[in-house]
Amino acid sequence: MPQNAKDALDSLIKKSRVHLYKPIQIAEILYKHRILKDIDLLNLESYRIKSKKWRDEVTVELLHRVCNSSARFQDDLFNDSAIPPNILKVLGEENLRTNGAVEAYIYRKFDEKHNQLSNALNYCLEAKRETFDVAHFINSFESQSGLKRSLDKVYEIVVYSLFTTIVEELELQVKISLNKNKIDIMKEFGDFSKSVLNIDLTNLEYVDIGKIYRVGVTNAADRGLDMYTNWGPVVQVKHLSLNESVAQGIVQSVMSDRIIIVCKEAERSVIISLLSQIGWKARVQSIITEVRLKEWYDKALVGKYGNVLGEKLIKNICGEILLEFPSLGKEDNILTPRQYEKIHDKFWK
Repeated sequence: MPQNAKDALDSLIKKSRVHLYKPIQIAEILYKHRILKDIDLLNLESYRIKSKKWRDEVTVELLHRVCNSSARFQDDLFNDSAIPPNILKVLGEENLRTNGAVEAYIYRKFDEKHNQLSNALNYCLEAKRETFDVAHFINSFESQSGLKRSLDKVYEIVVYSLFTTIVEELELQVKISLNKNKIDIMKEFGDFSKSVLNIDLTNLEYVDIGKIYRVGVTNAADRGLDMYTNWGPVVQVKHLSLNESVAQGIVQSVMSDRIIIVCKEAERSVIISLLSQIGWKARVQSIITEVRLKEWYDKALVGKYGNVLGEKLIKNICGEILLEFPSLGKEDNILTPRQYEKIHDKFWK
């Protein structure tokens, strides 16, 4: 029975992204069960909602964020295919028997994944513009099982870092102006023009610096927006294989007629075909493949303007990794007083 429970926990950890929100929630349930001694693990409703708060208290410090997935997705944690109450009860018994070894096991798995992330970060920190290989960087995540679930986020970082480096160096400007024949309407809506458009009768034009923004962390099933710009286009980054449903989701989920899709080379023709079939090709401004990305990386790192762009590009990648995974480089945290490093058990090694 303990082996079945351990297998279920291992499966959950393997399926989780590097943030390990669901395994951490299990660890915190077990911790409260061990310390407070007033939780009935077979009674799901006694901890289903409260355990999200317990998890968030840990992830806020470890990751500087909380899980923003839907309530339904979060509650899938307790389905029969994950960690239902009967499995959790066995884990709780094992955790009590070993004085916290199951908790320690989960957080050691967290540390293992983040040690792999540290290696990836160190590759960026130690690389020079002449030696950095973006394909090697991406493949290092694809080849390690502990990081593969976060590959899409890494791919997004790679795309964003390149785009923002070039846009900043171009000193792009975005101008808002109005048809001067419409000034009377602007007078009628003067407060709207000032508050929303940032123009008024004394300033009929507004000039801003061109910028691109990452929307932030989303769950694995999300097909929403990845990046947007203040000059019009929005960006979807897809490093996963696509089918018709996903291709439709890309366009349906984004209310824009200027969509940029970044994808694998092998997916380009599939996307074009599918979007043409459903009549949405006109809404796609461009499709950029990883082959083109690598060409642009080579130009930015060692091309004609490599001395201007290269170091900035690598610095931006490092910065985005730390923003995405802020636990990297931290030593003491909320878990330090629990002294998990001193808890050992042969079965939960």
